[in-house]
Amino acid sequence: MATSMSPPPNDGAASVPPPPPTAANPAAAKASPAKYSIEQMVRDAHARQASDIHIRVGEVPRLRVQGQIVAPRDQVKVTPKLFEHYLEEILTPNQRQLFAQNKELDTAIFYPGLVRCRVNCFDSLTGGAIVLRLISLDVPSIDTLGLPEVLKYLSGQAQGLILVTGPTGSGKSTTLAAMLRHMNETSSRHIVTIEDPIEYVHSSQRCLISQREVGLHTLEFENGLRAVLREDPDVILIGEMRDRITVDTALKAAQTGHLVLGTLHTRNAINALNRLLNIYNPDEQPAMRIQITESLVAVVAQMLIPTTDGQRTAAHEILVNTPAMQDYLLKGNEAEAFQLMETGTNEGMQVMNQVLCELVLLGKISPDEAVKASPDPGDLRRRVRNEGFDPSRSSNRDFLQSAR
Repeated sequence: MATSMSPPPNDGAASVPPPPPTAANPAAAKASPAKYSIEQMVRDAHARQASDIHIRVGEVPRLRVQGQIVAPRDQVKVTPKLFEHYLEEILTPNQRQLFAQNKELDTAIFYPGLVRCRVNCFDSLTGGAIVLRLISLDVPSIDTLGLPEVLKYLSGQAQGLILVTGPTGSGKSTTLAAMLRHMNETSSRHIVTIEDPIEYVHSSQRCLISQREVGLHTLEFENGLRAVLREDPDVILIGEMRDRITVDTALKAAQTGHLVLGTLHTRNAINALNRLLNIYNPDEQPAMRIQITESLVAVVAQMLIPTTDGQRTAAHEILVNTPAMQDYLLKGNEAEAFQLMETGTNEGMQVMNQVLCELVLLGKISPDEAVKASPDPGDLRRRVRNEGFDPSRSSNRDFLQSAR
């Protein structure tokens, strides 16, 4: 039910990265002092288990560690000249030109034996900025992450649409990577991914895996989507369901015998359907509701929550599109659908407050953090109280007070 999203240990399932998708300029790295290089920052951030590095002209570089932005003491403010050194170090001349033209750029860099980084360069009020997301070279497994067991069952489905939802930085890409790894180890299929950029690198095992990065292996996201059905896929990972073209392509693929995985920025499972419907005009929505509910396999909504030991854990809300659930969704009966999620634990379903209640009772998260994450704090307090939560501590009494 709860998931630790800290970097998993290397359990032997190696993911051997290919040559870097963006060729870093080694001469530039030598030209700037070692302690000011991007590579050294990445090494320091990796040692501190940071998830992101923020670099901006006029500011000292900052790290995101366990969800919090922190400024290391040994850093200096980034000057325009130093920022140019950073761009030289990590971007090719062509990428630098594109950044100058478009004022933003997405790419990735790879440090052998260390990490892979998703990179976004952009302009800001104070000058240029770079954000690097650190990604482990080891593709995590469902077991090492402690993900719900139902994800193994969902990964084995032959066709349909699986959505992983949640806010930015909630670990959606990590969950999808773990699901792809499970497929790779347990089935014989052709998996095609269209990513912007590639994050986790998968080595073909039982499955043949074809990873395509927008800008490197396809010029436009839409072109890659249109071509994917001609590439004999069994499983298609298309990342964010960002617009009508993406949703149309995903539904077409799901309806023609493919398993499609995508993401949405919704905080709960039932709202995922509404988010997809809102892409279409009001007069189109009744027909699209039928298409979406017939194609949908499941929605996994997740968020990361600080734990009492200074780490973070993921909590999941899970909707499995059983025949009864499909009937409720077709009729727009969201209250009944939510109730079915609460009682459908045998099908692997659960609502967020069930998970938060368990985490509080186990002492993994504080009552305050549970309330912050809860979609209905009053309901959460009642659940915890009904489970016999010990109110002896003053903080716990405050937590339970409104449930009386």
